[in-house]
Amino acid sequence: MIATRAYAVPGPSKPMVPFSLERRDPGPRDVVIEIRYCGICHSDVHQARDEWGGSTYPMVPGHEIVGEVSAVGAEVRKLRAGDLAGVGCMVDSCRACAYCRRGEEQFCADGASFTYNSEDRHGQPTYGGYSTCIVVDEAFALRLPPGCDLARVAPLLCAGITTYSPLKRAGVGPGKRVGIVGLGGLGHVAVKLARSLGAEVAVLTTSAKKREDALALGAHEVIVSKDAAAMEAQRGRFDYLLDTVSAPHDLDALLDTLAPDGELTLVGLPTESPTVEPGKLVLKRRRLGGSLIGGIAETQEMLDYCAARGIVADVELIPMQKVEAAYERLVRGDVKYRFVIDLASLR
Repeated sequence: MIATRAYAVPGPSKPMVPFSLERRDPGPRDVVIEIRYCGICHSDVHQARDEWGGSTYPMVPGHEIVGEVSAVGAEVRKLRAGDLAGVGCMVDSCRACAYCRRGEEQFCADGASFTYNSEDRHGQPTYGGYSTCIVVDEAFALRLPPGCDLARVAPLLCAGITTYSPLKRAGVGPGKRVGIVGLGGLGHVAVKLARSLGAEVAVLTTSAKKREDALALGAHEVIVSKDAAAMEAQRGRFDYLLDTVSAPHDLDALLDTLAPDGELTLVGLPTESPTVEPGKLVLKRRRLGGSLIGGIAETQEMLDYCAARGIVADVELIPMQKVEAAYERLVRGDVKYRFVIDLASLR
């Protein structure tokens, strides 16, 4: 077993504390990754505080994991010791169902093993990237290019694939009028991706203070969604909206900005369920959908795409010991735009 330092949440209303765990010894197809950085996703906060229900403790959050391979099993072919690698939201699946066979392990009929707050295929709890080491089957490890900025790549393992997958599926590209709703950890990556795909990109935000940042990130314009007149001027304009907001907000107002046959995709998960006026969809043949992450193959595709175009996240590095303060700031929206933990602080 591999002794591993970590931080864990003991319970839903308790602060994170130092924690020791043992990773399994690597099997023939396993990869051992010494974790250098781990991003903080808003879903970490939701699960650590049991805001979605179903959380189990002690919990070691973190699914935006990057680091260096320190050892590989005898049958591993994808990675070698010394390579840079990442782990995203999943660490295993049944690999036999129809979803797994077509590369959509996130929908595994037998239930994917998520990187934390889940169980592995042996019924043991999974522990995430707020730790110094992880052992994962090579099928769920992602290749990273040599020399990349690991800290800024880390958020792509969740924020990147969460936004890349729906943008790709919607056919976002030249001639498409796209709105990114929210400019946070997901939204700022979505802006970069949508612009790189050639779309006309607008950011819809409640904060006028984010105008300069949004334009610097690649948006062509910024619409303050609290401004009723500004929103009225957008009626029927957009072909596609990607909604990254995890706080309660008005979906009807967003649907009004879609053109006929337009689509609104939700990737944020507010703790309160929104309501939608059916006429907003029916009368203009609009579509309302959702998206989670992507499969392993699509995640690798996203990483390769971003590497080729220099797309990385804007991050604020913190030591592990300041994670509680980072959670509070994240809830307030006080971060530009993703907290990333430097795991050297645990060594």
